[in-house]
Amino acid sequence: MEEDLDEGQSQKGCLECCIKCLGGIPYPSLIATILLYAGVALFCGCGHEALSGTVTILQNYFEVVRSPMDSLDVFTMIDIIKYVIYGIASAFFVYGILLMVEGFFTSGAIKDLYGDFKITTCGRCVSAWFIMLTYIFMLAWLGVTAFTSLPVFMYFNIWTICQNTTVLEGATLCLDPRQYGIVPIAEAKTVCAGSEKFYKMCESNELDMTFHLFICALAGAGAAVIAMIHYLMVLSANWAYVKDACRMQKYEDIKSKEEQELHDIHSTRSKERLNAYT
Repeated sequence: MEEDLDEGQSQKGCLECCIKCLGGIPYPSLIATILLYAGVALFCGCGHEALSGTVTILQNYFEVVRSPMDSLDVFTMIDIIKYVIYGIASAFFVYGILLMVEGFFTSGAIKDLYGDFKITTCGRCVSAWFIMLTYIFMLAWLGVTAFTSLPVFMYFNIWTICQNTTVLEGATLCLDPRQYGIVPIAEAKTVCAGSEKFYKMCESNELDMTFHLFICALAGAGAAVIAMIHYLMVLSANWAYVKDACRMQKYEDIKSKEEQELHDIHSTRSKERLNAYT
């Protein structure tokens, strides 16, 4: 009988411990972190593969060749963008962890408002710094989203021309990469409807896959923007709670000091009356 009672108490203690641990998780920060990681992974992975597909299309169907190493051409720019993607992936992986840790500490500060935990000035400065940094990153991701929409628009035009070749018979539809600044004006790399390269490109898997990969990369950049906005809301709310907690702590300190002073005054008067009576 006693063993069953002890077992029931231990199970109840484990359940209370699990509930307490689950209650300490900052769920808004967790949701924003998951959304940020998903968006960054989608943007970096799909963007990298879409750039590789773009290189294949330019080399196989438009016959664009690499320039000498000392000049800046489209292939060099694509390589630079790939390295930027590597940096974005690693940087925001670390930044997501930092924001998650900040969410844990801020949630703990709010829940321990009436406990022994004291909010320091350094902690408030760190929260303000994260708000400013997250706002800057949100603006940066808005720019990345706008930049990613450009290749989506370009591939949508190419896909539309490929679809319209079967509808508009006899029409001369051409694809000229000079319109998008991919090749210099002096180089004519036009591919027109009716040519063998044009039909091969329209029927190839590279064009369809690259187009959809750029769409997925655009969706990932949009998800990162939403995650940054979510982080801003969470950080701003936590900052307001922390600011209110600081005011409450000051009020409690002043109140305790006043109560102590009143207690000391009453004690002194009581002693004086007792001495006068004796």
